[in-house]
Amino acid sequence: MTQVIDEDFLALPLDACADAALARGRDLGAVHVDVRVVSTLTQWLRLRDARIEGSSLDVDSGLAVRVVVDGCWGFAASDVVTPDTARDLADRAVLLARTSAPLTTLRVDLAPEPVHVGSWASAYDLDPFLVAERERRDLLADRSAALLAHTTVTHATASLHAVKERVFYAESSGTRTTQQRVRIEADVVAIAVDPATGAFETMSTTAPPVGRGWEYVLGQGATIGGARPWDWDAELAALPDHLAEKMVAPSVEPGRYDLVIHPTNLWLTIHESIGHATELDRALGYEANYAGTSFATPDKLGTLQYGSGLMNVTGDRVVEHGLSTVAWDDEGVAAQSWDIVKDGVLVGYQLDRAMAAEFGLPRSNGCAYADSAGHTAIQRMPNVSLQPQPGGPDLDALIGGVEDGIYVVGDKSWSIDMQRFNFQFTGQRFHRIRHGRLEGLLMDVAYQATTTDFWGSMRAVGGESTYLLGGAFNCGKGQPGQVAAVSHGAPVAVFESVNVLNSAREAGR
Repeated sequence: MTQVIDEDFLALPLDACADAALARGRDLGAVHVDVRVVSTLTQWLRLRDARIEGSSLDVDSGLAVRVVVDGCWGFAASDVVTPDTARDLADRAVLLARTSAPLTTLRVDLAPEPVHVGSWASAYDLDPFLVAERERRDLLADRSAALLAHTTVTHATASLHAVKERVFYAESSGTRTTQQRVRIEADVVAIAVDPATGAFETMSTTAPPVGRGWEYVLGQGATIGGARPWDWDAELAALPDHLAEKMVAPSVEPGRYDLVIHPTNLWLTIHESIGHATELDRALGYEANYAGTSFATPDKLGTLQYGSGLMNVTGDRVVEHGLSTVAWDDEGVAAQSWDIVKDGVLVGYQLDRAMAAEFGLPRSNGCAYADSAGHTAIQRMPNVSLQPQPGGPDLDALIGGVEDGIYVVGDKSWSIDMQRFNFQFTGQRFHRIRHGRLEGLLMDVAYQATTTDFWGSMRAVGGESTYLLGGAFNCGKGQPGQVAAVSHGAPVAVFESVNVLNSAREAGR
C-alpha cells in the first residue's frame, strides 16, 4: 500500500511560495509565519433505482499565509499559487494582524514543536480517482438492481463519495511537509412503500467511511479496524429481509432496557458525547455560538467520572485508515495518540498549539486542521475511540448475557444539548433480546440519557473481534463553518437499564 504524492501537486511552486511568504513575513516583523498550499479533489456519484441521478468532480485549490504579529493572528488566502501571490498574502496577513491587535485582549502564544521535514501518503490500494466513471456507476447500478428485484423493495438509492486531499505546509521554524490522503464512503439504501397506506421505511448499508481507496467499495484489501474487508454481498443480501421485517415490526414499549450497542451506532454517540465534549476550545467556551460549549470543563480534568471503570477512550491521528489520520497536522505538529478518558475518568483534551500554550502544556497533540486554503486552521477532532477489552467477549457472549434488552445496529437521527450532556439517539435496526437471544425487530426505538449516566451504565465491553472503526465525512465546526472527516472506533458494548422512548409517540405519530 505504499503510495506516492501526485505529480501534478508536486509540480506546483511549493517551495518557492513558501520561501517568498516566509521571508516577507519575517521582514515585516512576524514572530511566526506559516504557509499552506491545499488541493482537494471531491468526487460524487448518486443513483436512484439503478439510474444515474448526479455525478460531479470538484477541485478546490489555493494558497494560505498565516502570521503572528503583536500577539495577534493574521490570515490571508488566494486561489492563485505563485511566489508573487505568496508575498502579497504575507503583506495582507501582517496588516490584518496589526489592525486587529489593539482590539484583542488574549495574546497568541504557540506551544513549541520540533522541526519536521518529510512527506507522507495514506494507505490505499486503488486510487478512486483513477477508476472510470462507468465502472463506478455499473457497480452501484448492479447493487441497486439486486435490491429492486426483491418484492419488498420499492426504490433503491446508491451513492459514492471520495476525497483526495493534498497539503503542503511550511513555517518559519523550519518545518516543511507534504502529505496526501484519500478517503471514501459508499452506501446503498432500500426503501419499502406500503401502496395501501403510503407508509414507508428505509434500510441502508452500515459500511463506515474509511481512509482507503476503491478496493474498499469492492470488498477487497487489507483489514480495517480489526475487521475483515467489508462484506458488501452479505449485507446487501440481508437488507430486503431486514426491511420486510421492519415494515411489520411492533412498536417498542417505552421503559428501561439493557442495550447492546453495535459500533455502527455507538460511533455516533462517541462523536457527540465525547468527541465534541473534549475539544478544549469548546470546554473553554470559545465555541458557544456553534453547537454550544461542554459540561467537561477544565476544572474537572483528572476528577470527572465520565463513565464506568471499563471506559478507556483515546484520541489519535495515527490509526491506519482513520479519517483524521495524518503524519502532521495543519500547524506542523507530528501525529500522536493520547488518553482522553482513562478507567472512566477525564484525563485529556484535544489541542492546537495556541490552546496548548494557553493551558500551560508543553506541546500540542496535533489537532489543528483547515478544510481548505480559504480557511485558517482551527482545533478539530482527531480519531476518538472507545478501546475494546483485551481478550474480552464476542458479540454472541455479550447478547447471551442480557435477559431483557435491545440490540442496536446502525446510526440514524440524534439530538444533544448545547453542553453535550443530555442526548437522544435512534438507529437503523433494533433487535429484541430475551433471555440472551434475539427475538425479531422492534420499531420506533430511541435511547435517552445524560452523558455521564450513559457511560456510567456501561457494564460490559467487547473484545477485539467486535471492534470497528466508524465515522463521518461531515463534522461541522467554526465560523465561517468548516467540515472535517473523523473516525471513531468502538467495540460492541452493553449498557444497563437505559431509558428507551417510543420515537413515534414522542413525535405525535
